[in-house]
Order: sequence, then C-alpha cells, then structure tokens
Amino acid sequence: MFGNDAEFLLHLHRTQAAELRADAAASRLARALPPRRERWRDRWQRLGRTDAARR
Repeated sequence: MFGNDAEFLLHLHRTQAAELRADAAASRLARALPPRRERWRDRWQRLGRTDAARR
C-alpha cells in the first residue's frame, strides 16, 4: 500500500488533520446552535410523577 515511510507518514498526517478538522467543525456547530430547552409536556409529566409519588 505504501511505497516508503514518507508516504505512510504523509497519509497518517492527512488522516489526523482530517479528524481534527471534523472535530473543530462539530464544536463550531455545537456552539452555534441554541441550547436545548425542556418541552412543556415533558416538564408537566415529570411534575405529575413527583406529585403522585408524594401522595
């Protein structure tokens, strides 16, 4: 697959660089999206379960 060590090292470097770029893009996307908020339905269901447990 690789003719010599230089080709292998270049391939390794390119693979690692691509992974770092993908991680950076995922981090940028996560920072760009608004924080996830609870839905009212889920909140009320949890409150109902808590009230039932108190009785």
